[in-house]
Amino acid sequence: MSELLPTVTHDMLLLGCLLVLVASVLLGLLRAMRGPSVEDRLMSVLLLGTGGVATMLLLGQLLANRALYDVALVFALLAAVLAAAMTRREVKHD
Repeated sequence: MSELLPTVTHDMLLLGCLLVLVASVLLGLLRAMRGPSVEDRLMSVLLLGTGGVATMLLLGQLLANRALYDVALVFALLAAVLAAAMTRREVKHD
């Protein structure tokens, strides 16, 4: 019975962290849609990328699925490309 307790506590902690991350990503999505300035939108897109990576890493740990680590890596690369594209687009318009 003592071996089961640390696992349940560990999984509950990871699940709590996952819920906080999802809430953060949802708030970032709201800011990306409503953002009054381009800087706000860019920061929220970066938050979405970071939150997506962290979410995939936590899900990979919770579900013991190594493929989700690869998905997290792809999310990180896409977030970097998207941030560079948004920055370049805004520089051309100024």
